[in-house]
Amino acid sequence: MNSLHARYPFFEAARDAVRDADVDLSELIAAEDPAVERAHERVRRSLLEGTARSETPDAWTETQELLSYPVARILVSLLNSAPAIEKYAQAEAKTAIDRLQTDIEADDDELRSTSTVRLDRKRLLRELGLSAVIVPEPTTGPREPAWFRIDVGPYLELSSSTWREKWKLVNRELVDGQVRVERHELQKLLQKAVTNQVQAGLPFEGLENNPISDALEAELADLNRLLSQRSTVGAIDFVARELFPPCIENLLQKAENETQLIPVESFTLMAFLTGIGMDADEIVAFCDASSLDPEGIRYQIEYLKDDRGTQYPPPSCETLNTYGICHNEDEHWKQAGDPLTYYKKQVEQRRDDVTDWRETRS
Repeated sequence: MNSLHARYPFFEAARDAVRDADVDLSELIAAEDPAVERAHERVRRSLLEGTARSETPDAWTETQELLSYPVARILVSLLNSAPAIEKYAQAEAKTAIDRLQTDIEADDDELRSTSTVRLDRKRLLRELGLSAVIVPEPTTGPREPAWFRIDVGPYLELSSSTWREKWKLVNRELVDGQVRVERHELQKLLQKAVTNQVQAGLPFEGLENNPISDALEAELADLNRLLSQRSTVGAIDFVARELFPPCIENLLQKAENETQLIPVESFTLMAFLTGIGMDADEIVAFCDASSLDPEGIRYQIEYLKDDRGTQYPPPSCETLNTYGICHNEDEHWKQAGDPLTYYKKQVEQRRDDVTDWRETRS
């Protein structure tokens, strides 16, 4: 077992390491091993912030980090929610691709100063069964390839019709059955491949009457509470900043002051703007004069929204309060328990007195 297994737990070698360790997950869960706490955090942050990273990475051993992955898969299976499984898998994939980028960009001095085993793109492609269908274009020297070619079949399987116009095959360079993609585009395709791998086999069956579900009762209660808070409030489709909840206005001002938002802050802001009916292009324009990165915005919008609409509105005021985001200004909790409900009530009361931001752009 090594750090590579802990950082990329969906690898076959990582699964082998768990098996070779001869760990009984039922016993581990019943004993309330630290891996269970990390698994709870893993799922919670995946649903709330779109990342599986720990807030306290030094608090866990490599073994605990690795074992938290199969426990997290049990937890998310017990939630009995297809959207939750999808979001969890996406968060694990985003975390893995971010780590891959860090590994690739690490120089020799950094590698010598740490015991972390480095992953390269070739290894990831092998793990995903894609090494025969994705090849880099030749480059000079040790530089990272800027372009890659991917067979058209896997390209169509990994790309999505909901992605931007440039991803449509008609807009791509297609030569000898291969699609040409830039390095950052390849990362997006690999992220989808990892999502598919993490999601494969979920949810586990036969857990309902298993003692494991009883042993995870507290963790499940917390996660189900998060899910129950995330009910949609119906279409709003009206953008008036002067009616935004105080917490959302505070986050906007913070970003406009060029302060980097922490993941839960960025997630909350994007979930709110998506929830009131804004699309990705509108949100990028709306947040133009801020510290928010356009590509980061587009990723989060894609994470939050699909053909069915917003799956995960912003967390409740109570949850945001635990993160120091909501302070119950003007005792607005008496009016609404979450940002979208607050805003919807404001729009219903004052819509005739304000102008939709989108009208000011035309």
